[in-house]
Amino acid sequence: MLIHPWDSALDQAEWQQWLAATDRFGVLAVNNLDPAQAPVLVPTHFTLDGEEVLVHLARPNPVWPHLEAATEVRIAVIGDYAFIPSYWRAKAGSPDKDGVPTSYYASVQLVCRPSIVDDPQGKADILSAQLADFQPEGGHAEMAIDAPPYGRMLPGIRGLRLAVVRVDAKFKYDDQKPPEHRERVIDRLEQRNHALDTVTAAQQRRRLAAIGDRSNP
Repeated sequence: MLIHPWDSALDQAEWQQWLAATDRFGVLAVNNLDPAQAPVLVPTHFTLDGEEVLVHLARPNPVWPHLEAATEVRIAVIGDYAFIPSYWRAKAGSPDKDGVPTSYYASVQLVCRPSIVDDPQGKADILSAQLADFQPEGGHAEMAIDAPPYGRMLPGIRGLRLAVVRVDAKFKYDDQKPPEHRERVIDRLEQRNHALDTVTAAQQRRRLAAIGDRSNP
């Protein structure tokens, strides 16, 4: 992922807070055993637990042979995105038709070392952590390896612990443009109010407040 200096995360806390505010749903990317074939991509919820990412997948999932051979994998999350039309981005004093369109988005990619978990208690621990993450209000049965409903279902899944080795974080919101330009785009996003326009405008506003004017370093 190309990350220009003006698109980089301000600090570690920025991407961590953004990720914590998402549904932690991304794409697990694994190199194909056959280098002539496309990488294997698996959409999945995941839990970030300190320096580890926790995942569980069905045992019949075709990704497992590729994971068993992998030394690194990647979890990619994308959100708060919008298409920005060309006529929104024309330079001040230039005709609108001379503008160049772009995409705004936030993306966090976690590069990890995978460890497959087949031990029943190890799988139960992963599921317990994920339930605490996604269903903190409770309302579920006890996660026990020797009791229903989960005990009899554990053989049908495999767990995955992914040790995070590096993080690529990008917040692409025209931070290299003058504040006046960014404020105009914020207004237009809020007026258009399509799909993720409102949350995209909020991200651009947040970055503008934190960074200020980067157009004249």
